[in-house]
Amino acid sequence: MGLKLGTLGRGVRAMAVYTALGIGANAAAADPALRELAVGEMAGLAVLDAPLEVPDIAVATPEGAERRLADWRGDVVVLNFWATWCVPCRVEMPSLDALAAATEGQGITVLAVATGRNPPEAIARFYTEAGIARLPVLTDRGSALARAMGVMGLPATIVIDPEGREVGRVIGEADWNAPEVRSLLAALRAR
Repeated sequence: MGLKLGTLGRGVRAMAVYTALGIGANAAAADPALRELAVGEMAGLAVLDAPLEVPDIAVATPEGAERRLADWRGDVVVLNFWATWCVPCRVEMPSLDALAAATEGQGITVLAVATGRNPPEAIARFYTEAGIARLPVLTDRGSALARAMGVMGLPATIVIDPEGREVGRVIGEADWNAPEVRSLLAALRAR
């Protein structure tokens, strides 16, 4: 059962997440075992002191079907919010696709959610041009999920543990196919 957030709840969540990020929340503060893994591309991962339940808000497939984060419970989920007009988002998407390929069948799911105004044709064109083959096409047209999760800029990538709780996030572009990323995600999966 997901957490339902009203306007006040979304604001409190965003304030809590961004306050933690602003005062330097890091892997060392939340989980000493992850301290050594938060290097290289994962040095920017702000791990929360206490995991947060993720909201129960649906995103859509191109066919109009609804998917919820609970659909992937049991996996470590790398949830990336992006937009077709966001240059850093477009730069990092191939590395997310490569991560999805590298971790297939390992209990790690990579999801890219186009949030806001992203015409389906533009998403399809970008996936084709960038050679994106492993990432499902998911949209958050009204940005309801992004707002509920306190996403205030793009790209933003949320790491969700197998219990369906946010444990950390990276704000901005990262190389998601780096070995240290796979090591950190495997460690989360093994917990």
